[in-house]
Amino acid sequence: MIELSDLLDATHGRLLGPAAATRFSDFAFDTRTLNGQAADPGPLFVAIKTETGDGHDYLEQAQQAGATGILCEQPPSHPLPITCILTPDTRQALLAYAGAICRLRPLEVIAVTGSSGKTTAKELIAASLTGATADAADGPVFRNPHSFNGRFGLPIALGRLQPWQRRAVLELAADEFGEIALLAQVTRPTVGLITAVHESHLDVFGSLDAIAREKGALLTALPATGLALLNADDPRVLALAPLSAAPVLTVGLSAAADVRGVVRIPAPIVAAADAQDQPAGEIEVTFSPAAQARLPLPAAAVRLPMRLLGDHQAPLLLAALAVGLFYGQPLDAILAGLAACRPLPGRLRPLPGLAGAVLLDDSANANPASMQAALTTLAAAGRPAWAILGDIGDLGAHEVEAHRRLGSQAADVVGQLIAIGDRSRRLAEAAAAAGLPAERIFHTYSKAEAVRHVQEMLAAVSADPDAQPPVILIKGGRALRLEEVVAGLLAPAAAAQASALLVRQDAGWRQVRLARPDRPTWLEVDLEAIADNLRILQQVVGPGVGICAVLKADGYGHGAVRVARTVLNNGARRLAVACLAEAITLRRAGIAAPILILGYTPPWQARDVVLNRVTPTVFDLDFAQALQRAVSALDAGQPGRSLRTAAGFALHVKVDTGMARLGLEPDAVMPFIQALHELPDLFVEGIFTHFATADSADQTYLRWQLGRFQAVLEQLTAQGLRPPCVHAANSAATLTLPASHFDLVRTGIALYGLQPGPETPLPPGMRPALRWKSTVAQVKRLPAGAFVSYGAAYRTECEQTIAVAPVGYADGFRRTPLTWPPVLVRGQRAPIVGRVTMDQTMLDVTHIPGVRAGDEVVLIGRQGAQEVTVDDVAAALGTINYEVVSEILARVPRVV
Repeated sequence: MIELSDLLDATHGRLLGPAAATRFSDFAFDTRTLNGQAADPGPLFVAIKTETGDGHDYLEQAQQAGATGILCEQPPSHPLPITCILTPDTRQALLAYAGAICRLRPLEVIAVTGSSGKTTAKELIAASLTGATADAADGPVFRNPHSFNGRFGLPIALGRLQPWQRRAVLELAADEFGEIALLAQVTRPTVGLITAVHESHLDVFGSLDAIAREKGALLTALPATGLALLNADDPRVLALAPLSAAPVLTVGLSAAADVRGVVRIPAPIVAAADAQDQPAGEIEVTFSPAAQARLPLPAAAVRLPMRLLGDHQAPLLLAALAVGLFYGQPLDAILAGLAACRPLPGRLRPLPGLAGAVLLDDSANANPASMQAALTTLAAAGRPAWAILGDIGDLGAHEVEAHRRLGSQAADVVGQLIAIGDRSRRLAEAAAAAGLPAERIFHTYSKAEAVRHVQEMLAAVSADPDAQPPVILIKGGRALRLEEVVAGLLAPAAAAQASALLVRQDAGWRQVRLARPDRPTWLEVDLEAIADNLRILQQVVGPGVGICAVLKADGYGHGAVRVARTVLNNGARRLAVACLAEAITLRRAGIAAPILILGYTPPWQARDVVLNRVTPTVFDLDFAQALQRAVSALDAGQPGRSLRTAAGFALHVKVDTGMARLGLEPDAVMPFIQALHELPDLFVEGIFTHFATADSADQTYLRWQLGRFQAVLEQLTAQGLRPPCVHAANSAATLTLPASHFDLVRTGIALYGLQPGPETPLPPGMRPALRWKSTVAQVKRLPAGAFVSYGAAYRTECEQTIAVAPVGYADGFRRTPLTWPPVLVRGQRAPIVGRVTMDQTMLDVTHIPGVRAGDEVVLIGRQGAQEVTVDDVAAALGTINYEVVSEILARVPRVV
């Protein structure tokens, strides 16, 4: 309960107007978590300015949603009928309040920190002190809820402290230097536990030693009358012992631990929709002389119930036992409390999955050590083991090596590996290198795609009476939000309880995006849209025709590597690019599927074409002969590693039927293919042409081209020379001319949800996959007569408000002779004023109230009820949608 008087005293804040409420039930900082119900006492809304938003924009909304008070740095635009407290810095005010509460109340704090295991340890310790698990709101021991454990979250959590609670178990987290020392200073702990020092936030701390020093700050804050508990199984944690003025006890499975455990019976992996059904294992506990001297110990042997999965959890249980004994709790009560502790949501919690599978839900977060421990736990499942593993963030320069290490371990444990994300590509590659067959590895950038793949595999298991349902580990970094994957694989009965079973299920979390782009101007690419578009195109052409996904120009600006993996996972047979460099980019990203180069390849690149197993387009005998020489020489120099199929090194021949671009004239095709058959190491796999007017409603010229191509095919068929793969249709012909489908269609622009032309609409259900966004960097109020941007080409006619967005022609945002249509800011259209510069663009937002730095700017996409489409942009620029998306340059990050 938060008393207004305590808050004013601690923060030196001042009231604005009368105090409508003098007590508050909780701090709130997100209006989405308020229930809209009036209550007495109700919550106090804290207006926080963050890197992504400003809570002061939501003061009135907070009042309407049930807040009975606000704590703010600037007053609301008009008086609100609730208590309003003004303070210079709301973050500092929260810290000051937390410090005052911990200092003035008779509160004894047990603090937990470490790279992993903090939340579980906190719950175990609270259970050992109460004799049972209890709700944090009304139990005798307080603990911070959820992940409210940093310099901002912990003070918010302490707003829920009740007057009768005299002990608090608090987890302390740090993602910057000095945070543990600050939190320890605020909370004044008596007992401190350090669980582990692992690779976490290495992008900030740089090394494990630096992480250890940060965690060790907890020990320096302990009083001599307190107790320090250290994980004996972690050498870096043990090395921190000299920092503590309090007596030190070590806990763990190590023979040298003061409170030592031996796992006699591991907790079995059994799915339990009701956590109370989770069966227990057993840990036998012994105590060193040091522990016997400092803890009131029972005379009988101690056998500790263990319902948590994995031996790495044992030190946490032993620490909880030690804390309970330190505070004089009866052993029976401690054991009863620990026996009641089951796996928490998202922390190695077994759940019932589809087709009898057990989902080992470890989706809360991940670092390399915790993923290694989870894989070790999975290895002991005694059933077929599958793993869905996602990216781990915050590893800095250690990122690639850490994911590769985990991939090698996974290869020894799992029968099926599903890797999700950019970083996890390295994990999948390492698993393959360690011997896991390629057909057992599925890499994707889409959670929905991973769910579909696993659902299909589970359906196959269910249909096989001899197959045993697997245990499936789901684990990845918090930003990836793999609880959404768990939700898609739950058995129906468990799915109905998903909000109680899974982590991060409140209304605020469902809308939070944790991953941030590398720049304040970025593309959002909806890979699910591309997957759906591909499936619709496959329905258009039917099951007998393959799809070749065209990935020219970095996948039409969408990111070729991610698009390639997505389309291949969803049924595309091959890929097409414009040049060898684009193909090599895909090969280096681990894409092994057939890749066709549609454009010109010079003879001097023949060797690299062969080495990278890329299919070239051929219409010149000199290049064909260069290929023959390259295949022959490279095959001879690499015995046992043929660079061609049994039929030869594959190539496709292009026919110019009326485009007047690359390719052979129709009457030259027969002698050319006959000449190619004289080159023994080459194989004419395909033949194709390209249409000039397929996007036109008038199909006269299109059908003339098709007729010329069909005549060539008839000649080749008559001579027994027709290649096995014939293709002609681009996106437009795929949609409008079924006769052109042949064996394969080449879909480019339609794949990305953009229509090939004004007269070629897309089928229902297809949608654009790209949104381009930026951010307001600065807002200026200019007087009449002020000049804007280079050349003083724009002059204000009256007082105007100008917003600057960090996007320019070096991003592909056109400068001249025509420029972009109005963009969207706060759901309204904002015209561009002045010349677009290399890196910045100025917008007139005079008519849009409240625009400030940090506001989202939509260049392509929807905001509120307004939308700027790629076709809108193309019309304004006097070009086509192909050019708009293809000219978005590489420095604009692509965010899935």
